[in-house]
Amino acid sequence: MPNPRLDLAAVEFSLREVQSQFKAINDTLESARDQLSDEVIERLLVGYDYLDWLQAEDVDLLARGNSRRLLDLNCLVLFGRPNVRRPDCCEGFAATEQRFYDDSHLGGVRSLMNYLADRMDGSVWRRAAGVYVHILSEPQMFLEGNHRSGALIMSHVLLRGGKPPFVLSLANARDYYDWSNLTKSTRKRAFGSLIKGPGLQSRLARLLEESADPKYLTPT
Repeated sequence: MPNPRLDLAAVEFSLREVQSQFKAINDTLESARDQLSDEVIERLLVGYDYLDWLQAEDVDLLARGNSRRLLDLNCLVLFGRPNVRRPDCCEGFAATEQRFYDDSHLGGVRSLMNYLADRMDGSVWRRAAGVYVHILSEPQMFLEGNHRSGALIMSHVLLRGGKPPFVLSLANARDYYDWSNLTKSTRKRAFGSLIKGPGLQSRLARLLEESADPKYLTPT
């Protein structure tokens, strides 16, 4: 079976719908979020375009030896680049790279890979949710852009599993934003506890499954 490919026009339409209603959505959130600006959407779309290219090339971001591509994705959502195949990050990105490869805390890429190696079983929904929780919880993996990068990496996991990506929509925006706000206040040491970590992962896994929409994929 060929890897599912993205319908980028459908992705953009959904993001623009959320943008058009963002003030009303923001007023209902437990913690207000920054405006979903044109710049944020455009760079998210560059990120989704990158995911689509990875699908075309059959590249797994989370496979051994591909950690640099995770940094590339974070660079794209922060700065945007016309050539998504070889994004060249600015010099200021060096601090993010240092943090990303730092093994002295639980926020680096090695910690993420160790987490995944211990959790190969289970549904693709739970795997994608677990990756997002691990990226967003403290200490976070990137200096900036963890929400956007995490959502795209989560979408990549879903696509690799043959499922539609996660895309913000009018139906899921409020739950996603409130859930993300709760997750970023969680520390990774607490992630494996019976109280908070698994509950967050299960809630997000349900949201991902409920939000799955084939309209974000091109017809095969």
